[in-house]
Amino acid sequence: MGHKVNPIGFRIGIGEDWRSRWYASKKHFGRYVVEDEKVRQYVKKNYRFAGIPRIDIERTREQVTVILYTARPGIIIGRKGAEIDRLKDDLEKIVSSEVQVRIKEVEKPELEAQLVSEGIGEQLQKRSPFRRVLKRTAENVMQAGAKGIKIQLGGRLGGSEMARRERLVNGEIPLHTLRADISYGFTEAKTTYGHIGIKVWIYRGERPEKEVRRAAHAQADQVPQESAGPNPGQG
Repeated sequence: MGHKVNPIGFRIGIGEDWRSRWYASKKHFGRYVVEDEKVRQYVKKNYRFAGIPRIDIERTREQVTVILYTARPGIIIGRKGAEIDRLKDDLEKIVSSEVQVRIKEVEKPELEAQLVSEGIGEQLQKRSPFRRVLKRTAENVMQAGAKGIKIQLGGRLGGSEMARRERLVNGEIPLHTLRADISYGFTEAKTTYGHIGIKVWIYRGERPEKEVRRAAHAQADQVPQESAGPNPGQG
């Protein structure tokens, strides 16, 4: 089962948390989901050089909090905070609510699978030989301290007539172990031969048992409160 499901969703409540954290009635649920997706697309499109592997969104009745994990916080903040103020204004137009933007710096971007997959995509779009890209990327990730890495490409690799898959594995990737800290990322490279899907798994070691227990208890203790709008019974 661990090989067939998203490793992040598989570990929700065990060291992983939801990327969108809010509760809404049936009446508002769909709109919030669409708004969250628009926020993520806008940020990734306009700040693609900031190295953003993850965007979390929290909602209350009063405001929407967007938490950006980034390898280059200076790009988002800008001079004297001018850029982050502009981002806040743009996001408020998308969600029609007050927005607070929080920045969290990524300590080791080399171990963030989403950033690694996007880096591979950029190299493939520049027509770099895919096998060389895979080998060099895996070596860099392992040197950065990873316990293991798996990279999978799918599409017309090297301009071949038929689409195929190519995979590279270094070290160990224990996908069935729930306490394993697995970073997962996916992106698509738009090449002249078509789209190439890129999946990356990075094993960063096992989470301490105390951390796993604490995350599970926090998940169980969460009491859903509606973010906005009428009570669920009125939706």
